[in-house]
Amino acid sequence: LIPLSPESEQRTKQKAQTKTSLHQDLKVSCPPIGPVSKYTFTSEVWRAVLNVDPTNFEGFPKFDRTGCPIPKNLCDYKLIFFSDISLKLIMVKRKSGLPDPRLQGELRGRLRLLENDSREVMAVFSELSARLLSIHSDQDLIVVTFKTFEEIWKFLTYHSLGFINHCMENLLLDQSFWLCSQEENEAKQEEAGIEVCINEESLNLMYRGLLIQEGTFFVLCPDNLIRETTAADMEMKVYQENRRVTEDISGGSLGDDLTLLAKPAAETLIPFHHNVSAKPYYAATGSSQAMISYASAVPEEISFQSGDKIEIIGYFIECLEWFVGRHMLTGQIGFVKTKMPHPSSNTDSNRIKEMVKESLMKCTDFQLQLNGTSNQGNDFPSSSNQQTCALAEEPHFCMQQDEEDQGSGVFESLLLFLNSEEYEVHFKNLYDFSFPFLNTTFYGYTGEEELVNYFGLVREAAKKANLPWALTRLCFLLGRLSIRKLKFSQARVYFEEALGAIRGGFSDLYLVVALYTNLTVIYLKQKNKEKCAHIFDKVTSLLMGIPNYICSTDMESDILRYALKRTVLSQSKHAEARACFLLAKHYTKLKQYEEALPFLERLQLLNNDLDLQKSSLSADCYFKLGESYSQKCLPHIVLSCIKVASSQGSYTLMDSLRSIDLVTKNAPKLHRLRKAGQMFPSQIAPYLRQALFSAFTNEQQKLCSTICLSLSELYSHHRLYGEAIVYMEKVLHFNTSAHAGETINHLVSLAWLYILHRQNTVALAILNTIIDSSLSSPPQLGVIYNMTAIALKRTNNTKQAAVSYYKALHISEEADMVHNRAVVLANFGNLCLHLAANCLAEHYYIKAVKLFSGLPSLDCGHNFTQVLLQLGCCYANGTHKKRGRFYYEWALLVAMETNHLESQLQAVQLLCQFYTTVVPDEAQCVIYNEYQLSLARKMSDKVLEGQILETISQLYLSLGTERAYRSALEYTKRSLGIFIDLQKKEREAYAWLQAGKIYYILRQNELVDLYIQVAQDVALCNGDPNLGVELFEAAGDIFFNGTWEREKAVSFYRDRALPLAIKTGNKKAELRLCNKLVQLLLNLQDYEDSLEYAQVSLTLSVNLGNQLNERIAYHRLATIHHRLGQCELAEHFYLKALSLCSSPLEFDEETMYYVKVYLILGDIIFYDLKDPFDAAGYYHLALAAAMDLGNKKAQLKIYTRLAIIYHNFLMDREMSLFFYQRARTFATELNVRRINLAPDQYYKNATWVPVKNVM
Repeated sequence: LIPLSPESEQRTKQKAQTKTSLHQDLKVSCPPIGPVSKYTFTSEVWRAVLNVDPTNFEGFPKFDRTGCPIPKNLCDYKLIFFSDISLKLIMVKRKSGLPDPRLQGELRGRLRLLENDSREVMAVFSELSARLLSIHSDQDLIVVTFKTFEEIWKFLTYHSLGFINHCMENLLLDQSFWLCSQEENEAKQEEAGIEVCINEESLNLMYRGLLIQEGTFFVLCPDNLIRETTAADMEMKVYQENRRVTEDISGGSLGDDLTLLAKPAAETLIPFHHNVSAKPYYAATGSSQAMISYASAVPEEISFQSGDKIEIIGYFIECLEWFVGRHMLTGQIGFVKTKMPHPSSNTDSNRIKEMVKESLMKCTDFQLQLNGTSNQGNDFPSSSNQQTCALAEEPHFCMQQDEEDQGSGVFESLLLFLNSEEYEVHFKNLYDFSFPFLNTTFYGYTGEEELVNYFGLVREAAKKANLPWALTRLCFLLGRLSIRKLKFSQARVYFEEALGAIRGGFSDLYLVVALYTNLTVIYLKQKNKEKCAHIFDKVTSLLMGIPNYICSTDMESDILRYALKRTVLSQSKHAEARACFLLAKHYTKLKQYEEALPFLERLQLLNNDLDLQKSSLSADCYFKLGESYSQKCLPHIVLSCIKVASSQGSYTLMDSLRSIDLVTKNAPKLHRLRKAGQMFPSQIAPYLRQALFSAFTNEQQKLCSTICLSLSELYSHHRLYGEAIVYMEKVLHFNTSAHAGETINHLVSLAWLYILHRQNTVALAILNTIIDSSLSSPPQLGVIYNMTAIALKRTNNTKQAAVSYYKALHISEEADMVHNRAVVLANFGNLCLHLAANCLAEHYYIKAVKLFSGLPSLDCGHNFTQVLLQLGCCYANGTHKKRGRFYYEWALLVAMETNHLESQLQAVQLLCQFYTTVVPDEAQCVIYNEYQLSLARKMSDKVLEGQILETISQLYLSLGTERAYRSALEYTKRSLGIFIDLQKKEREAYAWLQAGKIYYILRQNELVDLYIQVAQDVALCNGDPNLGVELFEAAGDIFFNGTWEREKAVSFYRDRALPLAIKTGNKKAELRLCNKLVQLLLNLQDYEDSLEYAQVSLTLSVNLGNQLNERIAYHRLATIHHRLGQCELAEHFYLKALSLCSSPLEFDEETMYYVKVYLILGDIIFYDLKDPFDAAGYYHLALAAAMDLGNKKAQLKIYTRLAIIYHNFLMDREMSLFFYQRARTFATELNVRRINLAPDQYYKNATWVPVKNVM
């Protein structure tokens, strides 16, 4: 509740515009949350809201979640509800607490990836009882909301326990984060973690807002009273410390009221405790001194005089009305009011603190085991002979069936057993709530009714014999059996008789606790308000004050909840911790783990507040929380709980092993690891290292070898072979076993790690030493020879490698080890392939495949897949391409059967390559790329996913249909999103450009310019001018290679790409751009500008020494001059281009170039310069090249031109006839019907210079 002071009229007018825009923002951005959603506000506009005039503010809810009107007095406060909470994620160094910019960038990249695919984040926050709204990677924010009071309370609990930081680490950090040891982090000074910053004030305000919407909330008043306010009818229930329960009841029964009080006690009041200062509180043991005299009216209470000393039995808890004490003079034990005596002066605050720690740690004897029962403690003063009795054999009593034998003597042993004044260890079966005595202590009866009758007879015998304690215990058993049959009135009579029989005796305190507890439960069931009020505070004091009492009824929780309410009202955290512990233990014994969980969480919070984090109780509580979360399938919270527990101080070997067990069970359930099929999580590494450091005794040292072996396998699994070698060497150090086989296995594993780490010389030394020792068994020796051959092959000692392979093969054949034999044959094939003996390699591969195919795929799947792929490559690169495809597909099927993702990916990539290059097939290529895309998603490889999307887009683009173009556009956009998330600026720019290209093909002009512009901006943002040159050129290519708007390419080439190329000194790019500009301007008939760039192109070609480009430049200059009518220059540059051709000619294309250029030169001289004589010379040169090439069409054309010249201009009839006949011959062969020897009209009207007949 936030009171906002009124604002003046002038300020109201100034803020009117802000208010209007604010409401507009709310309509757009706020999701609906409950009935008051239109009044909710986002955290971003909080400060703006505070400046709005409250008198004009219409955002106050008039109704709570139940639909009831909010009272008028609450309208004095303007309620502002947050609709969301922002979590700021910061990577900090553990020691200094300072942010780490480098790691923060990596964290932001991970957030960016999750921003588009937030399913994993939603799953994590679902565990944390929060609802994900959005992720803002640029601000390192995650925005969540809550819709119910229970959701935000759970989230507050997890936040207070420190779970959220570690949940974010498991979500966002790579697996390698957990593999770094503490020593490595200290050496690098890089030990870091995620710190989640939450606005506590906003969170509390949102909590209170949701609480008000629920209809009922609690407030702490200045007079230290907690009031329950019901928004519906303004009902105020005041709970005041040290008052009787009946004073809080306004109508209704006691049982109803207790239910009402107990329900919010463990939940709704808790958030208020953090802002309230605690009242003075004493919890003591030892002795106390009476301040006043007191004369008891009932036998269970002690009478004493002022100044008498009273020994405290159990705990003295001042917030409760009673405690159990022993009068030091009279020895009487009974109830004493906590206000009458005063604890001894030596119970100072430090002693109290130590006592509370000790008492709480004693509670760990119960261990809160989820499937066990509690052990009896030995801290009760009256049970001195307890340990001796524990060693005795448990008594058993057989019921007599014959009535004539049922006399008092028959019951003597049972009465003697039951009449013990003090507690005996065997009484536990009689008191326990699970009725174990029905199956252990008594036998020989057929039904419970028969047992009740038997107890009735024994009860009468106890009365006659005046055995009060036997009578009490028999009445107690009869009462419990009556409750079992729901006969509550009969049970009440038995319990009251039992209390009367002991006449206030407290020598068996566990029996007294059980009697009072069961009787109180009966009163609650029967709503007996008067009698319940008389004993309720006493039974509460017994349960809270007596350590390790025996739970005797499943309704004990009602009393404990009342006790918890009293401790909350007194604001005493020590007493509250005791009550939470008892409630958690009670529900755990009843196997109601869901009910026990909130009390366990609150107990751990109180342990933290009381600075008991390093106690064994705190560690055990964390483990029990972890087990409870594991049962609820909350893996992220389990791992966080164990992580927090491990950082709370001393960690024993058993704690480490329990942590390993929980991590092993829950880490594979994480979304990322489950998707990748990973069952060997790296989160286990810190606890394995802790277990290694916690082993001190000789017994514990025996585990070190196993722990180091696990660490070595873990690091090897994640391909950190250097660390794996270190731990494998420790395995050999800790391994005290004299068994040679085990030692050799470890040595072989060490050698293999060295091979994987590319230290083949060291591996060979180890393997040769093992061989020389002659301690290896034949199977081991076969493996050693095979491994030796691998190391020798990697050192290029192929001859020795072949010898070792042969020895390994011989041993595997003798031992009939099919799998090992197949592996050796496959390695033989690799060796042959390495020596380029392809046929021999295929032979060994086929033999290996035959052996592998007869073995179960699950046993040899990975090796089998690799052999099939190798064999497929051999065939695909050879002549049997279909066989290659067959083995690729077989390998894919085996990999799918074994669910090995990496092998599947290898097979699919080879199939894609096969259908792309070997046997091109776009449809098959698309199918396998789609499957490859699904594998990349399973492996969470975003880089690979983006590349595959690009490939699929290109495949659809090559199909050339509109539908294919639109599919290509969809895949391009998906790859674009991935590259944006990965911050791959170059790939992102090209993806934008590719999308623009597809829009160009689809003729969507407005989107073409938009996408190209964004691509340019991204390229320039990268700060790499070379990327800018490439991108501007690629943008121009879209129009240059297109069929419309080709003139747009000029601006990209000339105005953008070329200046950048000149600026960066990229001469090759400059030459390439000039060539494109020349060709483009030629096509656009802009000959003047084309000439300029052609000259630049020529200069660049000469400077770069690129003869081909120089020839092209001369050719283009000749073409431009020809178009400009400068025929002499055109002739000059054509001849320069021809002079740069290689001699002699090597390729048909070069000869064809001669034909075309000489033909062009002949046309220029003949048609433009009107010189038929020189033209005939060029035509003759062209004819010679065409005849050399054998090109009939070119010869036909040239013969025709020569016939025209000799017939019409050179006046040589003989030559004209010769060329005409040759032309007719080619025309007949080429099926050309007519040859026109007349010159064009232009030439008929032209004035020709007479030419002499030189023939």
